[in-house]
Amino acid sequence: MAENNYTEDNIRSLDWKEHIRLRPGMYIGKLGDGASADDGIYILLKEVIDNSIDEFVMGNGKKIDVTVKDGKVTVRDYGRGIPLGKVVDVVSKINTGGKYDSKAFKKSVGLNGVGTKAVNALSGHFMVYAVRDGQLKRAVFSRGELVEDPPVEATSETNGTLVEFVPDEQVFKKFVFKKPYIDKLLWNYCYLNKGLSIYFNGERYVSKNGLKDLLESNIDGDPLYPIIHLEGEDIEVAFTHGRTYGEDYYSFVNGQHTTQGGTHQSAFREAVAKVIKDFYNKNYEASDIRQSIVAAVAVKVIEPVFESQTKTKLGSQEIEPEGKSMRAFINDFLKVKLDNFLHKNPDVADILEKKIKQSEKERKELSGIRKLARERAKKSSLHNKKLRDCRVHLTDTKDERREQTMLFITEGDSASGSITKSRNVNTQAVFSLRGKPLNSYGLTKKVVYENEEFNLIQAALDIEEDMENLRYNKIIIATDADVDGMHIRMLLLTFFLRFFPDLVKRNHVYVLQTPLFRVRNKKKTIYCYSDEERQRAISELGKAAEITRFKGLGEISPDEFQHFIGEDIRLEPVLLSKGTSIEEVLEFYMGKNTPDRQEFIMDNLRVEKDLAEELAAEKLQKELDKAS
Repeated sequence: MAENNYTEDNIRSLDWKEHIRLRPGMYIGKLGDGASADDGIYILLKEVIDNSIDEFVMGNGKKIDVTVKDGKVTVRDYGRGIPLGKVVDVVSKINTGGKYDSKAFKKSVGLNGVGTKAVNALSGHFMVYAVRDGQLKRAVFSRGELVEDPPVEATSETNGTLVEFVPDEQVFKKFVFKKPYIDKLLWNYCYLNKGLSIYFNGERYVSKNGLKDLLESNIDGDPLYPIIHLEGEDIEVAFTHGRTYGEDYYSFVNGQHTTQGGTHQSAFREAVAKVIKDFYNKNYEASDIRQSIVAAVAVKVIEPVFESQTKTKLGSQEIEPEGKSMRAFINDFLKVKLDNFLHKNPDVADILEKKIKQSEKERKELSGIRKLARERAKKSSLHNKKLRDCRVHLTDTKDERREQTMLFITEGDSASGSITKSRNVNTQAVFSLRGKPLNSYGLTKKVVYENEEFNLIQAALDIEEDMENLRYNKIIIATDADVDGMHIRMLLLTFFLRFFPDLVKRNHVYVLQTPLFRVRNKKKTIYCYSDEERQRAISELGKAAEITRFKGLGEISPDEFQHFIGEDIRLEPVLLSKGTSIEEVLEFYMGKNTPDRQEFIMDNLRVEKDLAEELAAEKLQKELDKAS
């Protein structure tokens, strides 16, 4: 047995920046490259803006300027400005900040004094300056190390704080900020802070009606009835019922978007069902009441308790200083406000009850089919042939790897076999399709249970009863980069958007990007995901390099596949931009043939045809060069 040497030399003390850089996940969650909404670069942006939002909440400054260009982020607010003598300390000393003084910040998002320190430590370049009453103090850091500390100088600038940073490429590999994610972040700030103007690269974001505006911007199609918008002290809710399946929630605490919900969202779900049930004095099922609901709930609490540093799930059980439980606080609010609203608006109450009865009727009609579907799923080859499961799941709340869980949905035995052999068995599962799925556009949910492929996908995800049971954080469509592969991709997306739109809205659905080309010589191999990358690889390796065009996933060996689904995995998120109608998207791609869609297809076929001709010409030129 080897000797276990444990001496004083094994003991290390890390300063603040070393600890953050060594364990970034403790401070900003996962790292990522910007493909996911919860990747680290967006957490850095959020941490900086949170401070500016807190200034606005305290009545200081009604405007925030945000600029993102070529990986550099600049955030300028017009609040009070950091006290000049503490500018360096508040961005470089842990547990230093104004939010420990409840008189200055009563209901702020962050209270742990870590936010901007994490941004500083994880940025290759970080600059902060504060302006107060004609004086400016600036400081510049690199990876948390102070590199410039000039004295206070006179200025004519307006009071406030500016933070500029570039995420460290040593930490965030090949990162790219995606505008749709930043859009969503900034709009949510505006919805939660009526009267605030945010200018993002010169474009103005502002909301006059708070959560009502949020729902109007995010609901798919026309709601069944006008949005019910209720406000009280430290609480605001808005909801209606849409025309799609599932439940769609947007929840916030002190302006922070809690994407994973928490005690306030759970309390709202329970309370809205109870109050509506009591109003009609009928024992409706809660699931029938909430079917197709689209809702937003925002609360403000003193010293909120979150389940992680990234503040995506609220854990607080009580509202301070009232001392009420979160459940009682929200229930009491809705019991008065919602009950009064329904009494005063009988037309809305009638539409709502008809919707509940329709959901009840559909549920009962599907009950028998669901039972048969469950039995078929149990008897089927789901866990033997169709699904190669992983060991960790999203519902394993005590496992730190749960956020890394993913399910690859792929076509054919060869492709699924390659992924299965090269995957991480702890966090990566594989579901193998058999042929092309059904086009579910325009069909009812009955098809989910009657169609074996869709029934098994639903069973693999475990989302029949509740989205909270979702077993994988990422659902990744992995199909060939050809016409058939694109068609299968669209059929799967139609299924998710039609019956489980929350999966897309909550950023759980992705498309796997695999290389189109392999360019190599005797010394080096480069995998290329676009024609531009191929051209660069040829320039680097020389014209004599061997070029392989991958036509399908089955052509990629397991040894090569491990490069594409490991640390360097490239995922394209399926995003719905602001104001996008799911119905219109599905109609365009999966409905009747239209001139617009035909033109879209022809344009893309031309690109593929031109690329094929170029490759053939290159191959011919190489043969001619060899012959000469």
